Amino acid sequence: MTRKNTRTNLGRGPETEHFAKLIRRMMQTEAWRALSPVAQALYPWLKLEWRGPNANNNGKIRLSTRQAAEMIGVSRNTAAKAFHCLQAKGFLVVTEPGCLGSFGDAKGPAYELTEIALPYGSGNVGRQLYQAWKEGNEFPVRKARANNPVGSNGKTKPCHHDGDRNVVNFMTNKINTS
Repeated sequence: MTRKNTRTNLGRGPETEHFAKLIRRMMQTEAWRALSPVAQALYPWLKLEWRGPNANNNGKIRLSTRQAAEMIGVSRNTAAKAFHCLQAKGFLVVTEPGCLGSFGDAKGPAYELTEIALPYGSGNVGRQLYQAWKEGNEFPVRKARANNPVGSNGKTKPCHHDGDRNVVNFMTNKINTS
């Protein structure tokens, strides 16, 4: 075997497989056991988005709800609930909310995995918020907004309220036949 083949077999070449390492100490915490099975299935997929310690992108990990739903084989609503569950138990923190760009390019939220140290933080251990989680003491969940009720200039978008005269009422009145 040549030296080149030896190097690729040792995990340094382009043919190596990408993997996500789950730590037993983390999986034995109360917070992990309180996660829904879907949230437990989602976590390794999020960890696969991390590029490793040399190119640390923690805090900028992006995985959309649609992508997650497709990867774990559930509906988008179920995947969104799994993201919320991971946030509530301290495994995930939203560092940047999702947005829609001016040209219609969507950008999903950016996440921090609290198990892993941030690239600009001190030390090689993350915040590990899940260790401080207790039953009934959830961490704040940052949900994605369903719409943008405030325009870019600060004015509210027009919407119809009860009593607006511009809305045509197509409902017919009941006729009393007594």
